[in-house]
Parts: sequence; structure tokens; C-alpha cells
Amino acid sequence: MSALRTLMPGFVGLDLPDWVARRLREGMGGVCLFVDNVDNPEQLRALTDAIYEANPHAVVSIDEEGGDVSRLYQHSGSPFPGNAVLGRLDDADTSFRVGEQVGWELRRVGVSLTLAPDVDVNSNPNNPVIGVRSFGTDPEQVGVHGAAWTRGVQSTGVAANAKHFPGHGDTAQDSHVDLPSIDADPATLRARELPPFAAAIAAGIDTIMSSHIMVPSLDPAVPATFSKPILQDLLRDEMGFDGVIVSDALDMKGASGEVGIARAAVLAIDGGCDLLCIGTKNTDAQMGEIVAAIDAAVSSGELASDRLADAARRVESLGSTLANRRSALQPPVDLELGKVPGLTTEVVASAFAVTDAARELIEDPRPVAWLQLQPAFNIAVGPAPWGPFATGRVEASAVGSSMNAATLVDRVPEGALPIVVGKDNHRHEWIRDAIDALRARGDVIVVDMGWPDESLAYADIATFGASRLVGDALLDLIGQ
Repeated sequence: MSALRTLMPGFVGLDLPDWVARRLREGMGGVCLFVDNVDNPEQLRALTDAIYEANPHAVVSIDEEGGDVSRLYQHSGSPFPGNAVLGRLDDADTSFRVGEQVGWELRRVGVSLTLAPDVDVNSNPNNPVIGVRSFGTDPEQVGVHGAAWTRGVQSTGVAANAKHFPGHGDTAQDSHVDLPSIDADPATLRARELPPFAAAIAAGIDTIMSSHIMVPSLDPAVPATFSKPILQDLLRDEMGFDGVIVSDALDMKGASGEVGIARAAVLAIDGGCDLLCIGTKNTDAQMGEIVAAIDAAVSSGELASDRLADAARRVESLGSTLANRRSALQPPVDLELGKVPGLTTEVVASAFAVTDAARELIEDPRPVAWLQLQPAFNIAVGPAPWGPFATGRVEASAVGSSMNAATLVDRVPEGALPIVVGKDNHRHEWIRDAIDALRARGDVIVVDMGWPDESLAYADIATFGASRLVGDALLDLIGQ
């Protein structure tokens, strides 16, 4: 029972599978919902109702960061700005109100834990997985807005989750497909990575997520998800966090690539994790293998029974707390979906970086031609519509990495001003080549809706986010 209580798998489909319902009745800790589980609010509420019917104390989690990463709005693009825009607006009350709105919308569909906010300090502009999910590059600023967003979400009774401890911001790899490493000394880590987590703890955050990264100066042997020095000595003992430690998904290569998911589960519990996010498309057979591996580790003495019992107790306490909140707190009857009072497109656009040359070209009377440069999807974001192309207000010629620059130039009608829109433009050679070719042709407005490099060499307009709301703000700025 203790092993099963620590598990939070994903599953396929819009309805609750029989095997998940059975495992929940047997005491499984919860489920993690992904885009494949979400069609519309009514369907999602029916699904969460079925989960709670099977186990009233189940933890029902989802990745809803209120920006580029949005499971509630995966099919349409998010109506929220995202963390990087909030950090640049630098108004803690706005961050609180966005978190609050996200919380009420999650409460409405029965989700009890959002795997957000991302409080990584995005100190590496080449980071392929964090970027605009971060509130910024300044630890204090990230902490202020992470704490405000946390307070907003948790004011609705939905638990928040600060991620990815001890900090995924200074990596150049994605832990979905690699095992990244941060080569910083302990003093740098304490000054840069840890303050936002400390601020979240001070704000009363319910859960914190571990990261599948190597931090050799803290533990040269294993990733953070498996590390007692990082999760127990640092996060528990030194920083005083007493809530639930949630693992990042164990099907990611950074966790299970070398050892398999069942073994990763044993190592994560032993390292200090309490609630194990298993992955996206799990099976009953996998749950059996994981439970058997954990029980065998306890029987052999490799995993202390007290550690497993402590993890199970923490998950049960969280589930009980969330169940009480669910019955006590209900969304306002006049809740307007996707709307944060006062957060207009003009306010959002004030967070953009816009060059003087771009401002001049915005006033140009020529007709415009929109070109969408589509890089490979960030795995955390998924294949969601983004930017102005999610709004329905403009049509664009979409371009992928297989198209050469000369062909792209030929797509611009004679006499038109091209507006070329990409993400993280500086990180992709084919995007740089395309922009160079368009600039050689003549006037062009280059928009980066990801995280640009400091020089803004490939960003005449940097929006620091690609949600549908940010796309609307871009169109209003340009006058389209």
C-alpha cells in the first residue's frame, strides 16, 4: 500500500481507464493529466469526478503554467501571458492575479495540483527547455513573482509546485532527452538558483518538483531526483521545506534512460521524493513493476521502510488537505474564463523589447506578409498553436527547417513588408539563415517569441512569450 500511494501515473484517453480506477481504489496516490486527457472543460470535470469517486484523496495534477505550457488551452493557445512577460512587467499583483485566475479555472475542472510555477532562473539564453517559462534572470525578481503566483493559485485551494529544484535554468540540454549538468560552485548555486525556491517556501508552497539534472558541486554521483544531499540535506534540512517533493516525470531520459522507470522510482523515493510523476502513457503492468521494485528494495534493506512510509504519509496528508479545500472553496459564479482584470494587450505589449527601427517600420503603410518560422516543438510545451497564428486574425506562410532561405524569400509578395516570426531565433541556424536572407532582400520586421540572446541580433521585436494573448498583443502593437 505504501509503494502504491507514492505513484502518480499518466494514462491515455479522455475517460478514466478501468485499471486506473482500480489502482486508485487500492490507494494509488493520484494521477497526472496531459493534453491527451483534455478535450473541453465539461469532459475534464467528468474525468476528475470519476477519479475522486475512485479515491477522494487522490492528487489530480496537470501542467498548467499559464503561458506557453498550458494543458487547459493546449488546443487553442493560452489566454495568459506566461512567466517571462510577468517578470518583465514586474508587478507582483499582476502575477498574483494571473495565478489566482489559473487556480479558479483549475478548481472549476477539478484539478487539485498544478505543476507550476517554474521558478528556474533562466541564466543561460541557450536553454532549450526553460526560456520563457522563467520569470527572468534575476534571482530576487524570479522569487518575488514565483511567490506571488504561488499565493494566487493557492488562494483558490489548488496546490502549487515550484520547479525544477535545485534549478534547471543554467542548462543547455533538455532533461526530457538528455541528462543536463550545471557546473557551478555551491556559492553560485546558493546565490542564483536557490533564492526563488526559498521565496516559494516562505509563501507556503505545498509541493516542490525535483529535476533530472546533475549538479556535481552538490552531488557528483546521481541526478537531483535521486540525491539525498540535494533533496534531504539541502531542501529539507537546510531550507526547511516540509511539504511534498514531487519527482519530474520518471519516463524522461534524465531519470530512467540508463536504469528504467521501475529502478528510477526506487532511487527517487530513496533520494527524498514523495510523489512520483511516472509519465504520460503508463500502464497497469508498469505500476505493478514499480510497486514490486519498491517493495523488493524495502525487503532487501536498500530502501528504508521509514523513508517509504514517510513519503506515503506526506502524499496522504496532501490528498486529504486538497480534498478538504475542494469542498470548502468553489469558483466565483461569475468567473470569466481566460480573463485577468486589467491585463490588456497594451499592458502585455509594454513588456516587449522593440527596436527603434522596428517602431518605424510598424508605421510603414505597405501591406505585410506574415511568415511563421516553426522550430521543433519544445517537449514541455507540446504542439500547441502559438502567437499571432493562434488568434485567427492573420494568415501566415508556415516554414520549417527543411526550407532553404532562397525559397523563403520567394514567398514574400512584391511590395510587401515581411514580418517573420520565430522562437529562440538565435539558437537555430536555419532560422538565422532565413532572417539573414530576408534582411539582404530589404526591409523586414523580425519577431522572436521565445527567449532572445542579449544582443537581440535576431529580434527586432522580442515578446518573451508565445501565448495566444501575447500574439494578440503583438498584432495590436503592429496595428493588424
